[in-house]
Amino acid sequence: MSGERFKYNFYYDRAEVNKCLLCEDPVCSRACPSDCDPGGIIRSMFFRNYLGAAERTGDCCRGCDAPCERACLLSGRGRSVAIRGLLTGVREGAESLPVQKIDSVDVSSDICGVRLENPFLLSSSVVSGSYEKCRRAFEAGWAGASFKTVCNFPQHEASPRFSSVRHHSNSFFGFKNIEQLSDHSVEENLKVFERLRKEFPEKVIVASIMGRDEREWTHLAAMCEAAGASVIECNFSCPNMEDGNLGATIGQSEELVERFTAAVRRGTSLPVLAKLTPNITDMAPVALAAKRGGANGISAINTINSITGVDVDTLVAEPPVHGRSIAGGYSGAAVKPIALRFISDLSRSDGLRGMHLSGMGGVENWFDAVEFILLGAASIQVTTAVMQFGYRIIDDLKDGLERYMKCKGIASLKDMVGAAAGSVVDSSGIERDTVTLPVIDNSRCCGCGRCYISCRDGGHRAIEFDPETRKVRIVGKNCVGCHLCIAVCPVKAIKPANGSFMRSAVKTES
Repeated sequence: MSGERFKYNFYYDRAEVNKCLLCEDPVCSRACPSDCDPGGIIRSMFFRNYLGAAERTGDCCRGCDAPCERACLLSGRGRSVAIRGLLTGVREGAESLPVQKIDSVDVSSDICGVRLENPFLLSSSVVSGSYEKCRRAFEAGWAGASFKTVCNFPQHEASPRFSSVRHHSNSFFGFKNIEQLSDHSVEENLKVFERLRKEFPEKVIVASIMGRDEREWTHLAAMCEAAGASVIECNFSCPNMEDGNLGATIGQSEELVERFTAAVRRGTSLPVLAKLTPNITDMAPVALAAKRGGANGISAINTINSITGVDVDTLVAEPPVHGRSIAGGYSGAAVKPIALRFISDLSRSDGLRGMHLSGMGGVENWFDAVEFILLGAASIQVTTAVMQFGYRIIDDLKDGLERYMKCKGIASLKDMVGAAAGSVVDSSGIERDTVTLPVIDNSRCCGCGRCYISCRDGGHRAIEFDPETRKVRIVGKNCVGCHLCIAVCPVKAIKPANGSFMRSAVKTES
């Protein structure tokens, strides 16, 4: 793979993009006299598919008085999205976008020999819990689905069962559920497998299962294979099923994981994935136990035990169920760094080399997916983003991935898998003797002083701020190269310098 930077250099107003409601049947697109689908274009921008967005703008907005903005559902509240400015900006910025190097790419993957037309699957959850849902997802372009966990014991759900952590755009980045497994009978779910296999022979049906003892694990695996499943996924990780030898209780025990994986292997000849819990310090030993039991791959991560908040008026934790609550599974964009860490750990484990890794946890856009793939995941599972934005996100997942590969000159997705895994090392393996200073782009700096505040109070007092000119300056002799200023700058006016300096040389600068 090429090490050439893939970077969008044009400036765009992310806050304005985030204002968009991402409507079903966008009224702005209806109002557009050029039929250029501004709603779809802004949705592509929201999901970081700027190349796809730029290509679809064409000549729209030229000489237009923006009826789309007047039609915007937010216009009546005085907050209409600046649609014309966003579309014009992405079109004009297209000259700065990466150049396509190759014309076609192969985005197919496989799960232990079972072909995936693309790497994207629904993960086992409410989004994949019925025939109708899987049918709609398959028709939309998803390569497969891990069906909501099939079990042979009754479920008894609470209401409500979701809560969230939101950011300024009012969409959530953290999501908690206290939902359990499929509430349909085994027989009903098997009929769904049979129907999906008949109608969508090219799609991958992953049967997520959970048993209470070895006999049930074996029996469920055998029945799912007979009904047309392509892959068996052992749910060793549901945080809402911890009674006895169930859910995350299994995933925290090497002995139980090995024993129940072996039971599944006795019941099927299909590839077996062990879906593991992140509610553990080190996942690799448990994954090795699954391998000893006969697993062909690992799915990670399931959700993280959490409490998302407390209602300060009612004094009840969220979600409130008649005055009480419980810890539940945390998912969404907020968990991606944790998920990437576990995928990296598994990919770097010598004992797990050659096993399929199915990555999940916070994937919302193609960029997220690429990060998982580069660290070793050969398939990607998604739930929370679908719950928030719908199956339609598959359009920009696939298109963004394909465009990235074309611009990087990567002919096959399989060449990407694990390409960045070697960049993660133990703490003793990184170089600590040089400093990379930040540099300020004064043409982009707006003079807000956020970098100064953060460096003064949370850094090393290495930035000076002139309140008259509203200019900031890096004080080299104080700077340790931590890059806190880069992280907090709201307009991306600070970036790393091209070169690094020995610490002794930095300290002598004025």
